Amino acid sequence: MTRRIPIPVVAGIIWKEGQFLCAERPQGKDYAGWWEFPGGKVEKNESLGNALVRELQEELGITPTRFDFWIEKIVDYPEYTVKLHFFDIWEFTGEVTSLENQRFDWFNLTALVNVKFLPVNYKILEMLQTRELRSNT
Repeated sequence: MTRRIPIPVVAGIIWKEGQFLCAERPQGKDYAGWWEFPGGKVEKNESLGNALVRELQEELGITPTRFDFWIEKIVDYPEYTVKLHFFDIWEFTGEVTSLENQRFDWFNLTALVNVKFLPVNYKILEMLQTRELRSNT
């Protein structure tokens, strides 16, 4: 099997008062109805940071002002491969607004029952729980 070139994607873990934001993929998109960290594809010749800012402005009407790269992960889907670049977003300007007709909600790492996250995000959530547990001890 030939290896596909991964599509670069940014994803923001947006923090506010100890909770993080996730959005439900809207109807008409791949994996509609599944929850994910907001973000999207990196454009040609665009830096990861610029892509993160642009995507969150387009999707949620916010501008990240303080954020850090955290981790990257390659995920193979049947149709394509993506290279996800996850960022912690500590501060942003603007009010979170659904600009792409997606639902969104704030979640607590210790209360994630009955939420259908994209499969890759379960591993990310587990890693976040471990990281946050370590930082609080």
